[in-house]
Amino acid sequence: MNDIDAIAALQDPVRRRLYEYVAAQGREVGRNEAAEATGVARTLAAHHLDRLAEAGLLDTGSRRLTGRSGPGAGRPAKVYTRAREERAVSLPARDYRTAAELLAEAAEQAGLDAGLCAAARRRGEALRGSAAPCGSLEEAMGTLAARGYEPHLEAAGGAEGAADAEGATGATPAVVRMRNCPFHAVAERFPPLVCGMNLALVEGLLGTDGPVRARMAARPGECCVVVEAVAAADEEL
Repeated sequence: MNDIDAIAALQDPVRRRLYEYVAAQGREVGRNEAAEATGVARTLAAHHLDRLAEAGLLDTGSRRLTGRSGPGAGRPAKVYTRAREERAVSLPARDYRTAAELLAEAAEQAGLDAGLCAAARRRGEALRGSAAPCGSLEEAMGTLAARGYEPHLEAAGGAEGAADAEGATGATPAVVRMRNCPFHAVAERFPPLVCGMNLALVEGLLGTDGPVRARMAARPGECCVVVEAVAAADEEL
């Protein structure tokens, strides 16, 4: 199935809600969970989830959702995760990825890392405009989401769903991670150059003199940058 057909599969509003829910979880999702989260019947959810898998937008697997094993644990259930393959459509055809890779290769060979980071920080500041630096992790998440990142809150120890984004007394300090890297294809070939550019861009977007701070904390399959409260960042130093 080509990219146009795959993206067209999201035209149905129910199918799109299911896709967006599965993509936002960053883990395997079963049919019952997806149906309940999107407010549709399980049979309808199963139909659309399978259509998304056929379109190459979701990957499928099977596991026991009860967490038990052995006799009486039940049959493995079908689960879904967002497919890793990128999809893009441009009419007429464009090839910005090749141009980005050529520019990145030239910048790396010429040792232009510092200049690229400075330009990225200026671009982030320009996109922020006259707005003050982000005042909280929640505000930072909104800013990042508006720029195509997929931020989610994660406790510093790695558990998602931290109740307090500001790391209140007695709570594990939380960080904001991004499930995706908007520059993934180029970052895979030129990681130091592109990841440094990405960090500088985020710093410009959020501001560097506010109560939140961006830093490098690479993790496979996710963006290389995390955002945390300044107090939590200082405690690690």
